[in-house]
Amino acid sequence: MRAVVTGGAGFIGSALVERLLAEGDAVEVVDDLSTGSLARLAGARAAGGSFRFHQLDVAEPELAVLLARRRPEVVFHLAMPTSVAAAAVAPAADARAVLVGGLAVLEACRAAGVGKVVVVTSAAGLLALRPDEAGAPLAERAADASRAPGGPARRALLDELAAFRERDGLEYTALCLGTVYGPAQLETGADGAVARFARALAAGEPATLEGGGTATRDFVFVDDVVDALARAKARGTGLLVNVGTGVETSARALWELMAGLAGNDPGWRVAPGRPGAPSRVCLDASRAAIHLGWRPWTRLEDGAAAVLAAARSLAATPGPAAGAHREGEPTAAAAPGAVR
Repeated sequence: MRAVVTGGAGFIGSALVERLLAEGDAVEVVDDLSTGSLARLAGARAAGGSFRFHQLDVAEPELAVLLARRRPEVVFHLAMPTSVAAAAVAPAADARAVLVGGLAVLEACRAAGVGKVVVVTSAAGLLALRPDEAGAPLAERAADASRAPGGPARRALLDELAAFRERDGLEYTALCLGTVYGPAQLETGADGAVARFARALAAGEPATLEGGGTATRDFVFVDDVVDALARAKARGTGLLVNVGTGVETSARALWELMAGLAGNDPGWRVAPGRPGAPSRVCLDASRAAIHLGWRPWTRLEDGAAAVLAAARSLAATPGPAAGAHREGEPTAAAAPGAVR
């Protein structure tokens, strides 16, 4: 299958690219490198399959030209903002990125005759539990009532997906992701809780628990998420599908778990919570089991142990060599519009 992955130089996107190449797909990555990194695609470059890279903003007209020329059968749109805190502070910028970028991708797909688009969004913007709600995981229908920062823009994009499907025959699957984590987050200083706690434990430093560590998330391992994305190539058509574990874990409980795995607890300190961040997130993934044939298989204990081991390995390794690329920095090897 010919596939295009927007945001393919990011944490999840780069892992998806490697999975698609391993399945024999021809893959083109579109990324403006504002948060992604070419270093993440080293494995894809070495895989020996059909792979090209394009440094490009999805909102630019060149995307339509690229899709018309390459004629992919499926487009994975991962070039979406994921920070609810950023959406709370700058809602207009978040809405522009979600809707302008998303609509540009859909228009380009329609014009190029793409068969299907797979879109991802964060559960924190769509399916956050209220503090007073019962602890049952939320099903996809709850997205219709979300008032979380960024939620209205993401619901509008879901409406556009349905409209493009009905009007133009562009099929879609939208995946609502829990809090995705994995060892690769450590390489770029990402601030996900699992990565932050692993770095602190590897350094023997106390954790910082925002808001006292009471906020909960549905932590899902990156390999599990990539499996759901790969399955969505041909399944889950016309649906919003939750990708999570159905387990609600507080930041403090996560720290205690990881400190136990490390065999060392240097303690923790409290910091203010982030504006707009939901207090609870927990997803019902029953629809994913039915329509994608997907279930999470990585226990939090096992995934956190893998991240902790990677953090210890990085802590024991000398710093990057001079000239090494860090996420978000420009690179001489990635001129705008370049094809690799």
